[in-house]
Amino acid sequence: MISALEIRLSRVERSRLDPAGLNDLPFGKYFTDHMLEVDYSGGQWGPVEIKPFQPLLIEPSNAGIHYGQSIFEGIKAYRDRSGNAFIFRPHDNFIRFNRSAERMQMPAVPEEIFMEGMRRLVDVDRDWIPPAEHNSLYIRPFMFATDSLLRVHASDNYKFMIILSPCGPYYPAPMRIWVEETYVRAVRGGIGQAKAAGNYAASLMAATLAKEKGYDQVLWTDATEHRYVQEIGTMNVIFIIGNRAITPDLESGTILAGVTRDTAITLLREQGLDVEERPLSIDEVIAAHHAGTLREVFGTGTAATVSYIKELRYRDFSIQMDPSGFTVASGLKNKLTAIREGREADVHGWLYRV
Repeated sequence: MISALEIRLSRVERSRLDPAGLNDLPFGKYFTDHMLEVDYSGGQWGPVEIKPFQPLLIEPSNAGIHYGQSIFEGIKAYRDRSGNAFIFRPHDNFIRFNRSAERMQMPAVPEEIFMEGMRRLVDVDRDWIPPAEHNSLYIRPFMFATDSLLRVHASDNYKFMIILSPCGPYYPAPMRIWVEETYVRAVRGGIGQAKAAGNYAASLMAATLAKEKGYDQVLWTDATEHRYVQEIGTMNVIFIIGNRAITPDLESGTILAGVTRDTAITLLREQGLDVEERPLSIDEVIAAHHAGTLREVFGTGTAATVSYIKELRYRDFSIQMDPSGFTVASGLKNKLTAIREGREADVHGWLYRV
């Protein structure tokens, strides 16, 4: 654990925390008392500060607004049954964050700023971590360009921040998913593997149209043939077909390398399930359904954790499933919960103590 980093701390005079109303909050609506902020200018990072949560003052000509140089990560902090606070796999998010920065031509954030800054911020606001099962403190590191210049170029100045939000489950109920064929999230050679703000802006039209039809999210298909499944709007996807877990591979560069996806693959393999990372067509999924071998479909993500899917709608065909019989997804979810609560050993070193 890095401890040499100097961080200026300014505490709020009075906390807004209401412990009685902390659990089962809607995702991303409420924020803790403090935030972390540091600026990049002249080729170096400036002082790191933890200060009261507050609005930002930026120029109307801000380059991040006009040209989209903006990236973020999603991480969660929990309490175990003994009340200890910890963050789940933050170093993996740190690595992915800087991969996104490289793709978007932004400076790498030093490990001590990202990791120790996050630890210190969570420590300051640790009382905001909800104690109830399936509740957590969502951690949002992000960076955006701060040049005040209307010219298409990589900015010279940036702001890195971390904010915290206590929340309940992102999807508290099993989901209905629309298989998207018109719009695309990402293309080969694009920024699909980067956790860039623009990826999510591009997804909004399809998600809105799906919701108008009564569906919770879309399952993207490839941009060329609209035949191979990619990922769901807010998470990766895993199909249980027979005794295999199949998830789209990352080779195309159009799918986000999810930390929870990697966690799920590791745990499923340890439980003896064959896991295949490969192209998977919607035709193969439908054929498995007709053959009676499509057992489960679920999503994995930091916000979503493990989310059950009860329906896949492809054109005029609907695949209906009963999540109450999902043994693989429920077993995976229970295993993750047991590790986070300290009831099972953290043999992979995923828990970063606060």
